[in-house]
Amino acid sequence: MRWSVGHTLVIVESPTKARTIRGFLPKDFKVEASMGHVRDLPNNASEIPAAHKGEKWANLGVNTANAFEPLYVVPKDKKKVVKELKDALKGADQLLLATDEDREGESISWHLLQLLSPKVPVKRMVFHEITKEAIGRALEQTRELDMELVHAQETRRILDRLVGYTLSPLLWKKVAWGLSAGRVQSVAVRLLVQRERARRAFKSGSYWDLKARLEQAGGGFEAKLTHLKGERIAGGSDFDESTGALKASSKVKLLSEAEAKALQAQLQAAPWSVAEVEEKPTVRKPVPPFTTSTLQQEANRKLRLSARDTMRTAQGLYERGFITYMRTDSVHLSDQAINAARSCVSAKYGKDYLSPAPRQFSTKARNAQEAHEAIRPAGEAFRTPNETGLKDKDLALYELIWKRTVASQMADARLTMLSVELKSGDASFRASGKRIDFAGFFRAYVEGSDDPDAALEGQEVLLPALKVGDSPACKAVEALGHQTQPPARYSEAALVKMLEKEGIGRPSTYASIIGTIVDRGYATLANNALTPSFTAFAVTALLEEHFPDLVDTSFTARMENTLDEISHGQVQWLPYLESFYKGEKGLETQVQQREGDIDPGVSRTVELEGLPCVVRIGRFGAYLETKRVADDGTEELLKATLPQEITPADLDADKAELILRQKADGPESLGEDPETGDQVYLLFGQYGPYVQRGQVSDETPKPKRASLPKGVKPEELSLEDALGLLRLPRHLGEHPDGGKIEAGLGRFGPYVVHHKGKGEKDYRSLKAEDDVLMVGLSRAVELLAMPKKGRGGRTALKELGTPEGADEAIQLFDGPYGLYVKQGKVNASLPEGTTADTITLEQAVELLAAKAATGKAKGRKPAAAAAKKPAAKKPAAAKTAAAKTAAAKKPTTTKTGRLRASAVRVIKAADR
Repeated sequence: MRWSVGHTLVIVESPTKARTIRGFLPKDFKVEASMGHVRDLPNNASEIPAAHKGEKWANLGVNTANAFEPLYVVPKDKKKVVKELKDALKGADQLLLATDEDREGESISWHLLQLLSPKVPVKRMVFHEITKEAIGRALEQTRELDMELVHAQETRRILDRLVGYTLSPLLWKKVAWGLSAGRVQSVAVRLLVQRERARRAFKSGSYWDLKARLEQAGGGFEAKLTHLKGERIAGGSDFDESTGALKASSKVKLLSEAEAKALQAQLQAAPWSVAEVEEKPTVRKPVPPFTTSTLQQEANRKLRLSARDTMRTAQGLYERGFITYMRTDSVHLSDQAINAARSCVSAKYGKDYLSPAPRQFSTKARNAQEAHEAIRPAGEAFRTPNETGLKDKDLALYELIWKRTVASQMADARLTMLSVELKSGDASFRASGKRIDFAGFFRAYVEGSDDPDAALEGQEVLLPALKVGDSPACKAVEALGHQTQPPARYSEAALVKMLEKEGIGRPSTYASIIGTIVDRGYATLANNALTPSFTAFAVTALLEEHFPDLVDTSFTARMENTLDEISHGQVQWLPYLESFYKGEKGLETQVQQREGDIDPGVSRTVELEGLPCVVRIGRFGAYLETKRVADDGTEELLKATLPQEITPADLDADKAELILRQKADGPESLGEDPETGDQVYLLFGQYGPYVQRGQVSDETPKPKRASLPKGVKPEELSLEDALGLLRLPRHLGEHPDGGKIEAGLGRFGPYVVHHKGKGEKDYRSLKAEDDVLMVGLSRAVELLAMPKKGRGGRTALKELGTPEGADEAIQLFDGPYGLYVKQGKVNASLPEGTTADTITLEQAVELLAAKAATGKAKGRKPAAAAAKKPAAKKPAAAKTAAAKTAAAKKPTTTKTGRLRASAVRVIKAADR
């Protein structure tokens, strides 16, 4: 693109941000996007410049012998972007670097400055919201690049690379190929492992108590047994988690089942009286507006969004001008924001609900930095959620931010806590309640809790009017048995909260860290709980024994504090890197000295108390290993694969013995298939339990198999259910538009599919409440009518159609970087000026074909491209000649070279 002479060039990170900001700038300002970072340390061997290929430090990307000089390269997919930016700079009389205002944004601006080498004046333009007023102020208040922020970010980048690229190869040799270690990642994994160890060591205790249902003047209420003959009744907190027995210091009465039921019968007809009534007024104040961390926590609790989804959605909202910058530790609100929030309160709830004076909050987070204002709706006047035109996740997250910000300027909630003590014979009961006298900020927002059983703060629990001496009628007494529960696994919200509390890492990186932990197989995320794998146990044990500082929360927090001091100019970055990496106690020396001491056989073994075997980490996952006496009297090793769904805390002696016995003796039959006469077996494989009809034989090398759907317990599986799974897919009937509908079970779980004809199929996953063996035609039609969701759970804006000769339809989505079309695994962004209303199927076909031609698309070329222009067949001789020519031109790659390139690709996940 050619620019006119005399323009001002503004560079931002993303096309969406560029489109939004363009509307607020003068006509002679041109806005271009860098598409994120334009330069970085090499991610694989192919990116290392030829001049450095032979250097020992080249794969590390940091010359530790020369003042830790980083080797920055322009990735292949950014070379075109850099060229376009250089072309745009030609003829410009000013360059404004308008990347985000945090450390990473400062670093991107510095890299742009280094690459573009502008001959015109350069200024840094910063803003924390994209509105006309904010952009106007930013233009008037440009500044120089902050090199202390740049040094802080570059030091973090180098430090993360040193840790990740030094430790990760050690883990490959000693535990398993493809693993990664990271400065923050490994500490987070250890937190998960420590919690899982606590769950495994936990011993459950049992206790009984009573609950009475009473009535006074027509009003019902419940009361719980607290004392018997003056002695307090035992509760869950009185038990020792390591023994399952009462704590030695607990002076309580432990009711047995028999005692509880005898007391129940005794109290059922006994008289009751009110012994004491207490009313305690209290006040609840609103919580501060969102920071990055609290937004991730609350979005996970209330919207069930992952940290990664939350940040992706928030970034899209920021770049389109809906909210302020989403990477911040500050809870401060500007005067403009406070006025806007108070206006919303007056308009929606009335002046009675305004706080008497504007509220301002102080930041308590350790090492608070980044942007200078909390996350809030953008602008001098806040748009209500209904006025935004947003949908789905965007709307839900904006509404959460709007409510929390508005609530921060609302009046306190006034409550009265109610407590009533009741007597019946020798037993004392207590009834508790809560009356909301003035809702205040509860009208707009009530903070969520990590405890799913906790009552919401804004939820009233009313008791009838009671006074001392009243005799309420007893309607029922119930004896209740309880089991103490192990500590809960971390949810994403709870892990983010813990990381921030301990001062580990930066909140802006938590989303990518949690994503890496899951992606690298250190944990699985199911039912909003992070469950560490056996690999996580093995790696954590190795690091704890040989590199304890690197997984110690206090050490990592001190490291984080030092990095923040570097950003403030209080600590010099180079001496810090020297002391961390070099010398007798430096990481490089520690790894070299320890490597020979680490026995791979030991480091690949996970020993869990109470098992008749050990768990080992193999090439294909975890497996059980034990010694047994063979039929000939000799001792032999018995190995059995562990299903992926079995976690360290869930593996007990019974499960281990079942898996080992099945491996040694063969599977037990569930029964006979009446149609074929074959036995039906339940087996355990790497990917979990499955059923199989018949045995493997020369005649039947691949007998029919079917995985158990999620939630189906192997011990509860019946022959009827097993036969149903083996007979999938089920024919459900005809679709109203024609074509058959089936229900089946695939690699991503149970589904229904509509066969539209000519090979075109339309799939929908079944919901949690649907049973693949029971789902009917009407439900299948209902599911198929729902909009199909794309990657990341996005719902397509619309379907453009299926090109002639293609199997898959082309859909239009709105992503964090703007509108794009998708077919199969190929995405293509819409060019500027093309909208959701104007894009046509033909244009989409061309865009996808162009994307496929660049070679950037993953997977196969889209069917659209194939359908557009069928390739002419080459004669056999021509094919052979072409193949020989290609083979002659293709550079040879040794196995070692392939491994090295692969190795660097693997450990780039360790960058934090």
